[in-house]
Amino acid sequence: MEKQKKTLTLGKIVVYSVGIFGIQLLIGYINTYQSQFYTSVLAADLTKCALIILIAKIISSFADPIIGNIIDSAHFKSGKMKPFVAMSILPFAIITTLMFVAFDFKSDFSKYAYITVTTVLWNVAMSFADIPSQGMLAVLSSSSDEKNSCAGIANMLKSLALVAPNLIVPVICTLTKSAVITKKEYLISAVAMGIAAIIFTAIMVKGSTEVVKSEPNKMSIKAMMSELVSNKPLMIIFLINMLGFGRNMSVSIGVQAAAVLLDEVTIPGLGITLAGENLPIILGVGAAIPSTLSVVLTPLISKKLGVKKTFMIFGVYGAVVAMGYYFLFAFGPEWFHSLWGIVLGQFVINFMFGPHGFAPLIMLSDAVDYREMTTGKRTEGVQYSVLSLSFKLANAFSVAVGIFIVGLSGYVGTMTFADVTPYMQNVVMAAFWFVPGLCTGLSMIPMLFYKLDRKDVRAKINEFIAKRDGTKIAH
Repeated sequence: MEKQKKTLTLGKIVVYSVGIFGIQLLIGYINTYQSQFYTSVLAADLTKCALIILIAKIISSFADPIIGNIIDSAHFKSGKMKPFVAMSILPFAIITTLMFVAFDFKSDFSKYAYITVTTVLWNVAMSFADIPSQGMLAVLSSSSDEKNSCAGIANMLKSLALVAPNLIVPVICTLTKSAVITKKEYLISAVAMGIAAIIFTAIMVKGSTEVVKSEPNKMSIKAMMSELVSNKPLMIIFLINMLGFGRNMSVSIGVQAAAVLLDEVTIPGLGITLAGENLPIILGVGAAIPSTLSVVLTPLISKKLGVKKTFMIFGVYGAVVAMGYYFLFAFGPEWFHSLWGIVLGQFVINFMFGPHGFAPLIMLSDAVDYREMTTGKRTEGVQYSVLSLSFKLANAFSVAVGIFIVGLSGYVGTMTFADVTPYMQNVVMAAFWFVPGLCTGLSMIPMLFYKLDRKDVRAKINEFIAKRDGTKIAH
């Protein structure tokens, strides 16, 4: 048998990761600015929007297993995942743009009906792009080390993409010379990010090669539900995401939090003043550096300690620090309410986010191989649809609960910093720091039962892969 050749070169890893960046850029824009657009431009009620977003995401989530089944049962010469990524990106970009078109609604009923329908359609379109793009990781290589490296870089760009709108929108406001985000800036931002997403995804499709092949495998709805129940690693991943639903809540309420926590800021030397909806860039800068460092370090630590120990270490850190900083903000010295106090909190807390996107990808890639070893079938589409389902449901609760808490504080989209009270700040900060810390702690509970990175199990999986591919195990 020949020694296994390297299939995922650095170039191909970058190509794949760039595509992930493009798709996640649109997701980040919706997660961050959707509710603010509805309240500030469409004059919609914030709590009603939270409820609509929650219901729409739950309704659309039922499409995820169906999408996964379509992927698994299809057969294309170019691969299992690539064709669906190629077909999905244009509709996804178009629907994202439509979400930020400010129509003149004649009644509240038509306005909320439009918000509901477009939110459902957007989430279905998102799944058609997200499931196959994330699932490609399992078919780009047979090597767990190569997939580990690829997941690390892809997760780093994914994390950057989710916060990039916080930078892009203020830049567009600067170019249009607008002190606030009007309907024009929202639409220009959507078009710009849609075009970028299409280009980046095209690079992924053109430059990626699927090397792990499998026969079409159609499953019934009953069989798909059985897959979730009987596939213990898959169930663990599902529970990690559901219990940890609020880990990224600070992203979904970043616009509202910045408006409540920060007064206007003038950037020294540039003469640019940021206020209101453009202030998330300040919170984003405080979070971007530690988040990026943790994303870079996570694969390296995971390679030494395994994904389980790495996840637990970051989890304990995140739970203690995030909840601790909330109590310092709510009950500590006034300095923690200052710009530098909040930025320092962002810097320290955001080191916890590295494993959040990385661990599920690696765990599910291993779960696909493990399931094939134990059943003889590869079901990447269905398993990644369950991953997408868990992400979508977690995101639904994160956005809805976050916005609901902000609504309870008394915040409205047209409010100025002069109207903000200490009570409002404490309530919003509970959603911004405390809930993410709490959910990070809860997400560690299912991880206690994860066993696929144990040496004996890992050895069996590697032996199976080597036998399947006709290669030698590297020592």
